[in-house]
Amino acid sequence: MRNTIYTAFFAAALLLTAGCKKGFFDNAPKDLQTIEMVFQNKLEAENWLSGVYNRLPDVWADGNVTGRGLAELSDELELKTPSIIGAGTISSQSGINVYTGYFQAIRLANIFMANINNSKSNLLREPNGEELIRQYTGEARFLRAYYYWMLIRLHGPVVLVGDKIAGVDDDFQLPRNTWAECVKYILDEMEAAKELVPEKHVVPSSGADDLSQTGRITKLIVEAVKSQVLLFDASPLFNGNPDFAEFKNTDGRVLMNLTADPAKWTLAAEAAKTAIDHALANGRKLYAVTNADPFLAAVNSCRGLFMTGWADEGVWIRTNTGYAVWEEDAAPRAANGTKTNAVLSVPQEMVDRYRMLNGRKIDESGSGYVETGFTNTAKANFYVAGTSNMYINREPRFYVNITFNGSTVPFVPKTGVTRVEFWPSGNSGNASGTQSMFSQTGYLVRKNTNVSRNLQSNAGNVVRPAMYIRLAELYLNYAEALNESQPGHPDILTYLNAVRVRGGIPALAAGLSQEAMRAAIQRERCIELAYEGHRFYDIRRWKIATEPEGRQVGEFHGMNVFAGTSLGDVAYYERVRTSTRVWNQRYYFLPLPQSEVQKNRQMVQTIGY
Repeated sequence: MRNTIYTAFFAAALLLTAGCKKGFFDNAPKDLQTIEMVFQNKLEAENWLSGVYNRLPDVWADGNVTGRGLAELSDELELKTPSIIGAGTISSQSGINVYTGYFQAIRLANIFMANINNSKSNLLREPNGEELIRQYTGEARFLRAYYYWMLIRLHGPVVLVGDKIAGVDDDFQLPRNTWAECVKYILDEMEAAKELVPEKHVVPSSGADDLSQTGRITKLIVEAVKSQVLLFDASPLFNGNPDFAEFKNTDGRVLMNLTADPAKWTLAAEAAKTAIDHALANGRKLYAVTNADPFLAAVNSCRGLFMTGWADEGVWIRTNTGYAVWEEDAAPRAANGTKTNAVLSVPQEMVDRYRMLNGRKIDESGSGYVETGFTNTAKANFYVAGTSNMYINREPRFYVNITFNGSTVPFVPKTGVTRVEFWPSGNSGNASGTQSMFSQTGYLVRKNTNVSRNLQSNAGNVVRPAMYIRLAELYLNYAEALNESQPGHPDILTYLNAVRVRGGIPALAAGLSQEAMRAAIQRERCIELAYEGHRFYDIRRWKIATEPEGRQVGEFHGMNVFAGTSLGDVAYYERVRTSTRVWNQRYYFLPLPQSEVQKNRQMVQTIGY
């Protein structure tokens, strides 16, 4: 059985010209073969490497612990049924198990690296065979480190198995490594992989970019992920957190860093700047379009980023993604077609974080925010006359990311429909059509939806990838780390303002305190990176789950979707409780599956579970 495995089907994905095909991120079992047979054959060896890529989650479709799944576990979404964290029911026996799958991927990577140099392989007979082996080894080595990175972000430190491919008779009673050991291992492995992977993937005959290899690991991707790792390692949750004093192995060894090291912020800033400079040198840039109207320029830039702008801004791209399902779940019933599930409801607390067009928070003096009354003026392609004043003059990303009562339909609308209506008898309310398909809060996610798509016929569909990492994230990583290591450094405003201005709000002026700048950066990450898998982790690494800016506990609200009879009925616009959420300190990490702890008596459960 040790020599019998499933190999994966491999077919490269050509973006833009070839549409959505299977690739390294999306494969299926093919055949039962011996390991020796697999690694004698170039195609089968590539199939195996594809299987290592295959365990990477899909940002827009995965319901576990990626963009969508994490949004459901944080304040980005309000679910019909409370999440296991919000309901306080998460435990070692009712948690989210990606642990097993990620360790399976680590094992696949180890087997690959141990066998890719098979002396009988026809890969060595390729003109560039040795170069390919070097590249493939680098990819597998990076991916192994990345799976460890995803594990420790969720669970805290785990067991590091190194290069060993364990057999059935091996001793599996192993303690967790410390957080510091895990981070060092991940960074060292990524740096070693960086020496093996290419600067870019090109067509050998021409030297042009090989689009069929999009998403495969390059030196830039390695640098970008290292920026993430070092930013987390410097953050309060992981860097000198006394709450983890009792998180120990069975021998009493403390697993987390209890003494803060400010120098980690410097390392994080340097890593982010290295990745940024490399990205810019490779032609990456913040995606932006021009328009005589600055508001429309910002809207079109932020909306187009996910349709075509990924080619400018994407640093690490996943070729295949379930954006179509995401769109259907974001669609109110005012959209044409029957696949209008309307399940991606947004809580009022998330809506209120969007600023006004002048860049001020809605509760800030001089913002101009008005919560009563209705506008007499429509804004073409955004909202109709009679819309509540609370949705008027908001920042451009509000209109890109949020569907609200009176807004235009985010897709091709049903015949004769000009607006979204969330009150009970409205075209997307709870008293018409399918009872379960309505917003719980009076808001739906609009981000990464295509206004040209007809959900009935699929006309106007834009085939597109997902971005694991994009340049704006690196800009915000750098600004944050620099604000902590060198407050007042001019680069903080340079890179933060680049994201703000692209988003359509004014640049911040110099002179803010370190604390005020920290708050501005945290708000910017919340808005700019919403629903891309960051908010869940940011709240935790900043340790703000019980503070106003990141509150995950208590009552959450929305509009009164069970009241009102028209767009201007004030009964609808009452803020009502939609859920009451539970928070416990142990939720900063997720539990290991209890079955894994029972198998390994040396491995302690995550603290608090």
